[in-house]
Amino acid sequence: MSAAAEGLDRAAILAWLREDDPARLESLWAAADETRRRHVGDEVHLRGLIEISNYCVRACGYCGLRAQNREIERYRMSAEEILVCAHDAEDWGWGTVVLQSGEDYGLSTGWIADIVRRIKAETDLAVTLSLGERPDEDLAAWREAGADRYLLRFETSDDELYRRIHPGLPGRLSDRIAMLRTLQGLGYEAGSGIMVGIPGQSYDSVAGDIDLFRGLDLDMIGIGPYISHPSTPLGVGGWTPEMPPEEQVPGDELMVYKVVALARLVCPDANIPSTTALATINRVDGREQGLQRGANIVMPNLTPPEYREKYEIYPDKACVNETAEMCRGCLTGRIESIGRVVGTGPGGRRRT
Repeated sequence: MSAAAEGLDRAAILAWLREDDPARLESLWAAADETRRRHVGDEVHLRGLIEISNYCVRACGYCGLRAQNREIERYRMSAEEILVCAHDAEDWGWGTVVLQSGEDYGLSTGWIADIVRRIKAETDLAVTLSLGERPDEDLAAWREAGADRYLLRFETSDDELYRRIHPGLPGRLSDRIAMLRTLQGLGYEAGSGIMVGIPGQSYDSVAGDIDLFRGLDLDMIGIGPYISHPSTPLGVGGWTPEMPPEEQVPGDELMVYKVVALARLVCPDANIPSTTALATINRVDGREQGLQRGANIVMPNLTPPEYREKYEIYPDKACVNETAEMCRGCLTGRIESIGRVVGTGPGGRRRT
């Protein structure tokens, strides 16, 4: 079984997910890193994350922003606060801002469109949106306003597992795969991804997820460990999956690296971040190891300190107590320490 082949089939993907021989895994890391170098280069692009609201209408079983969580203080950033963050990103040479929130319909279609127009008029930044499942007309309006990219993780391709952790809203079908195709049809760069280690997630399921990355022709792929918030049903152990323990995918660092590496091999020119969640489970060098196993993106947090700790999808996130200025210096040093360089410009997908 060779890791050098970029056309891995599902059986080969599944075998690599189960691989535990360190020497063989070194060949997987090397193949992913070389594929990354050839297709996207040595630049690591920084996407400035602005967590604009922590309101959410959903009841996801693991997320601290879920509507039923009464223990967090809710907030929405003002337009001027968001613009200040965007100008900071441009001043520091970052090429993209990511506006992220819970699924918050208090953020109206027109208000978001106006923010996008202002960022595009006042800066040269690319604008990525990550605002949950919104109607097609919202997505079209934001694209017309100038939004470049949209992030929407499908989390798992296992329909039953997805419904268990992501309850639907009354009278509304949740179909994230269809929404991703709509985004692509509107001209967005479309990003998606999964959590690794969801209770009830099998090795075969994750192999299917990786195969789906390829089938969707994703521009961006985000992969992180499953981490639940303690104030959620899954965080208090509300569900024990009925599956053999040996079939349960672990949500550990090693498995995340495997999925990152395999995603790079099957989607060689996609943008793949080394995520904050990965840095949370390995604060020493989790980001660096992710970057050496196929990733080429890092998302430093631009959210003002007074809001950052309130955006608690899960507790004790890496860097939650650092200012954006501190993140900037730290990440630049970490990137350069592994022989990579900070990218310039918007850093969109370069199809090869």
